[in-house]
Amino acid sequence: MQSVILKFREYLPQSSSTERGAIEYLMQRPEEVATMSIREFSQNAFASPSTITRLCRKLGYAKYRDFQQALMYENALKKETISEQNCEIHRSDTMEQLVDKLIFKSIMSLEDTKRLIELEVLDKSVELLMSSKRIAFFGVGASQLVAKDAYLKFLRVNKPCMVSEDFHVQLVQARNMTSEDVGVIISYSGLTSEMVECAEIMKDANVPLIAITCFHESPLSRLADYNLYVSATEFEFRTGKLGSRISQLAVVDMLYVAYVQKNYDTCMNSLKKTFIAKAKNIKDKERGNDAGFKETDNRKAE
Repeated sequence: MQSVILKFREYLPQSSSTERGAIEYLMQRPEEVATMSIREFSQNAFASPSTITRLCRKLGYAKYRDFQQALMYENALKKETISEQNCEIHRSDTMEQLVDKLIFKSIMSLEDTKRLIELEVLDKSVELLMSSKRIAFFGVGASQLVAKDAYLKFLRVNKPCMVSEDFHVQLVQARNMTSEDVGVIISYSGLTSEMVECAEIMKDANVPLIAITCFHESPLSRLADYNLYVSATEFEFRTGKLGSRISQLAVVDMLYVAYVQKNYDTCMNSLKKTFIAKAKNIKDKERGNDAGFKETDNRKAE
């Protein structure tokens, strides 16, 4: 079932001024609106009852009562979903329930990570990346996939960096690092022996360390110069580290985008240079546009 709130939010850019007031009021107070009569809603949102009726019809609700019932159900479902017990995956779950639970867990992980991120630490981490001669990314398992994502991002902006899937290569990599470099170690638990060993090697060589890890004291967090904490609301069901991977990817995006912002002109030139055009983007390449960082795009969608 499509979200009532999502329907109204998606319609907002093309709504009229009177409709906009009603939609914004709904998004701010969904639980209150679910219990209001159409007259009460119209008075609070400064819109006529006829405007609200037409708005409901535009978005697929024959009557205001149909919209209200759908909103009540969505509010109740949201409250139910907040329960961790109800969010666990069960063998009897329908496909819709699986989708709802996975998305909810991802959202919760990202929201919690946002609360844990210290902006000053993030800023200092970016400054460290900028001043370093090269960056080495470390990770095993699911965290190694995040390390590879970080490597590909910084490679696009021509920042010397390295990553390896082989742990023995990572050990050699750690031993070749100098104080002019920076190591970025990704480990949710902060307890992974391979990552702690790499961190200890680099610490002994005075290599600055950034750790992307969970919010608790661990061998890795004690070794790192800067800790960027992530949160994960994982399932008891053995699905692998879903929430932690999403949170780690989000932190990598923060580091990368902030780095690009601080080196805007240089990075834009590198992004344009390294952009590999697909068949339908040949014209964009000829115009010198980068698909990921266009400032304007007035072309009509095909």
